[in-house]
Amino acid sequence: MGKPLAIETSGLTALFSGGQGLKNLDLAVERGEIFGFLGQNGAGKTTTIRLLLDLLRPDAGHASVLGMPVRGSGGELRRRIGFLPSDLALLPDLRGAEVLALFRGLYGAPLGAAEAVLERLGFLLSALRRRVRTYSTGMRQMLGIALAFQHDPELYILDEPTTGLDPVVRASFLQLVREVKSRGRTVFLSSHVLAEIEATADRVGFIFAGELKLVSEVSELRRRLPKRVELRRLGRPPESFVFEGDPRELLRKLDQPDLLDFEVAPASLDEIFRRFTEGGASR
Repeated sequence: MGKPLAIETSGLTALFSGGQGLKNLDLAVERGEIFGFLGQNGAGKTTTIRLLLDLLRPDAGHASVLGMPVRGSGGELRRRIGFLPSDLALLPDLRGAEVLALFRGLYGAPLGAAEAVLERLGFLLSALRRRVRTYSTGMRQMLGIALAFQHDPELYILDEPTTGLDPVVRASFLQLVREVKSRGRTVFLSSHVLAEIEATADRVGFIFAGELKLVSEVSELRRRLPKRVELRRLGRPPESFVFEGDPRELLRKLDQPDLLDFEVAPASLDEIFRRFTEGGASR
């Protein structure tokens, strides 16, 4: 018998004009894991999340979340979820403290829980006296993170959560994600930033043009990912290429007498998707 699932979909499909949308998504996310959902903008990440929250009805297939069918579970299910949308819209005329109080009442969160998250992110609590419309993009995003985390939900569904965050705040946020996982919570983390997924996730799913192309353990993904190599040689212009395969083969390739310097970095997301889609990578 397999591990209990936090998210399970079968044939989940939602098509829009021109054939765009989500196509036959079969996905299983285990309880207690961080699952990275990786794709370019427009790949179908947000559509998937809207279907999981019953904010969008599928054309075919079904989904269950925390053991409950998405259709018909409504508010009971959503109280067990911490959700951060990619298009976060907060009430601009309310003060930050008023927004926290409103959502604290909706979710039954403990007093001060959201403020504690904000402090971890480096948000100045004195700014809660200001109206939300005066906040920067990063401040609004931090407020959204606090609202998603404040009631210690069983499942976190976070859509592009680091949008607008500076590197220091982003690192603090990723640490919060690891901590909730250590308490047995499940995190479904949607992003187009490969490094964030690599730094936090146990497994990752690649979605491309509405289709799930690959599900992999992150440790296996690191082994398989192509690398971008930059070479600088004596008397030659810089050379760049993408390498995938045995790293020992790369070391042999670098063993050249005119080599001055080199850099090895992960390939771009576009390059990774090109290889997965052109190479017919399987799940």
